[in-house]
Amino acid sequence: MGWAIALHGGAGDIPVTMPPERRQPREAALRHCLDIGVDALKSQKHALDVVELVVRELENNPNFNAGKGSVLTNAGTVEMEACIMDGNTKRCGAVSGLTTVINPISLSRLVMEKTPHIYLAFDGAEAFAREQGVETIDSSHFITPENIERLKQAKEAKRVQIDYSQPIQKDVEKELPAASGGSQLGTVGCVAVDNQGNLAAATSTGGLVNKMVGRIGDTPIIGSGTYANNLCAVSATGKGEAIIRHTVARDVAAVMEFKGLSLKEASAYVVEECVPRGNVGLIAVSASGEVTMPFNTTGMFRACATEDGYSQIGIWTSVE
Repeated sequence: MGWAIALHGGAGDIPVTMPPERRQPREAALRHCLDIGVDALKSQKHALDVVELVVRELENNPNFNAGKGSVLTNAGTVEMEACIMDGNTKRCGAVSGLTTVINPISLSRLVMEKTPHIYLAFDGAEAFAREQGVETIDSSHFITPENIERLKQAKEAKRVQIDYSQPIQKDVEKELPAASGGSQLGTVGCVAVDNQGNLAAATSTGGLVNKMVGRIGDTPIIGSGTYANNLCAVSATGKGEAIIRHTVARDVAAVMEFKGLSLKEASAYVVEECVPRGNVGLIAVSASGEVTMPFNTTGMFRACATEDGYSQIGIWTSVE
């Protein structure tokens, strides 16, 4: 048994034609965050601390759909959500509807550790953030020109867009920025197991472009977008409604527990057999240090490393 870590920056219809200037910053961010997580695990930090640390770093990167890069609702506002879970104790915390909290993942951990509850949302979550003294900022900080344009495109197409959606182009001669990945962003997540066998999962997102105000996705729902127990830790990404319907994260653990499958077998079964194609990707680690990152979308920004020296950063072709 040894440590293992995996992280993702969202799954979806990621075009293989995404230009280098759009792809490379995301790959560099994944590499940077992976290095941070590996260093933390090597220094004997608890898995829960590691996943929070990594997701905070991803939230601070505007290239992803979480924290600073969060996409906008149909009212042009941000409503961020996050979840964290400790596998051995099954303690967990979740938040939704955040508009001013810089690092939602850290607020979700405070919900877990400082309240008798699991899930706080909207005004109550914001009030709790102020009580706890977490770092906040005016909501205008999150409303970037890129995401204003992305919302405009989604409204013109009369649809809600998931991570890395390809926009409908009315004028094929005029390429919209998102067509080549220019304004495409992804949910973020991290899972880890440390040298003591502690498992943890964390996920954070801004949700869907042009989502209804008040919509809650899979990310903060225990067992859907985020789950950890004594067998595995899982963070999912993709179409939230599909992930909720198929209880993706919990099903990976359940198949391991009740069918005796390995982490890779269980994850492959859930992604390939249970959820319709084009809807989901996930990252997962097991108590024994296994790691897997399958998806049934065009691509998923992902990275992983294990104590035995294995490391990978990828976007397309699910082979794990």
